Amino acid sequence: MYKEKKILIFGMARSGYECAKLLAKENQIIITDQKDQDSVKLKELENQKAIFLKTDNPEEILDSSFDMVVKNPGIPMTHPLIQKANELKIPIENEMEVAYHYLPKNIKIIGVTGSNGKTTTTTIIYEMLKKMNIPVHLGGNIGIPLSAVVKEIKEGDTLLLEISDHQLLNLFDFKTDISVITNLSPTHLDFHGSYENYKNVKKKIFNHHTTNDLAIINGENLDVLKITKDIPSKKEYFKTKDAVIKDEAIYIQNEKVIELKDILLKGMHNYENIMACLLVIKEYKINQDVIRDVLKSFGGVEHRLEFVKEKNGISYYNDSKSTNPVSTITALNSFHTPVLLILGGMERQQDFYDLKNHLSYVKHIYAIGETRNRIEKFAQDLHIPCTKKEFLKDIMKEIQKDATKGDTILLSPASASWDQYDKFEIRGEEFKKLIER
Repeated sequence: MYKEKKILIFGMARSGYECAKLLAKENQIIITDQKDQDSVKLKELENQKAIFLKTDNPEEILDSSFDMVVKNPGIPMTHPLIQKANELKIPIENEMEVAYHYLPKNIKIIGVTGSNGKTTTTTIIYEMLKKMNIPVHLGGNIGIPLSAVVKEIKEGDTLLLEISDHQLLNLFDFKTDISVITNLSPTHLDFHGSYENYKNVKKKIFNHHTTNDLAIINGENLDVLKITKDIPSKKEYFKTKDAVIKDEAIYIQNEKVIELKDILLKGMHNYENIMACLLVIKEYKINQDVIRDVLKSFGGVEHRLEFVKEKNGISYYNDSKSTNPVSTITALNSFHTPVLLILGGMERQQDFYDLKNHLSYVKHIYAIGETRNRIEKFAQDLHIPCTKKEFLKDIMKEIQKDATKGDTILLSPASASWDQYDKFEIRGEEFKKLIER
């Protein structure tokens, strides 16, 4: 499918780099980015005759001689290069779509998406399958481009992918055998233009499904129920019908699988993710010993309500992955002790007032980033003390003065990190380093 073509890869990052390596043997590759890149990676691409061009105006490179554009998922469809590609009728795909065409036949593909919880859900499924000795490969939005692992996958293997809305947008032929949708709520509206567009993109996780494919659905999320109403997949529901909590235990299709007290992760949002996982694992025949072993020891994913440490009776939690108010609500509902909440980041018109009914334990708000002025006003309107600083390092100095024994310090910004950090992981790492200091 990709042979003797002239392809422009728009955006390096890891996915662009891996995709260029995958395509370079049989195609003419030009890859662009605004930033300087690692010299070792550039040398490797040069050895494969791929050309890297640093430019702020990649649309000037694109002309009708190109057969395809491979777009980094984070680049909006409104970018001048994408608009020009559409005018020239040049197909636009992403790295995952490209890599999908290099997969062997007769593998099982599991895709996990949702507004929140998809990384935790994907990670738990992966840990269980590994412990069951299922040949499983992990990739996607979890930080491992499919292009990087595609050559390791053999017939009969399982491929497990976390898939974001940004990735789903430019998927076409791609198809899963099992699709999980954890939940839906308004987020990334600046990227998609409207919540309706966002939901329609999320629905693409069920593309090309037939009655032989499985959809695992949040049975209490009305938006999820609405978009899945007309899909042909076999449907199984968690929170209702197929996976429920009763008598302080999780039941899968009326069979008791594990008691809540035996699960290290706490909180209803985590139990929901676990129920979705168990409906996937059921397809491989549930091994209760494996399930208990994993859930008794799995303490969560880094940067996602991650317990960092307790010092002088003060607990620190890193929830840097909370890039929207819905994620922060989930975090806030997990605590029943006084909370000092760090909010703020990139301005995306997120509505902090969505947090209003979930702040009963918050005794102080600390506002950072581009949104700090709006957060300060929000806190004042709710009569919650607020300290405002541009940078996290300065806020941590204030918190050090304010925190007392029994407090929880929670970084759950309800905002993307891109005003100050390339990715949320860097923000979370800085938070943890500041705690250590």
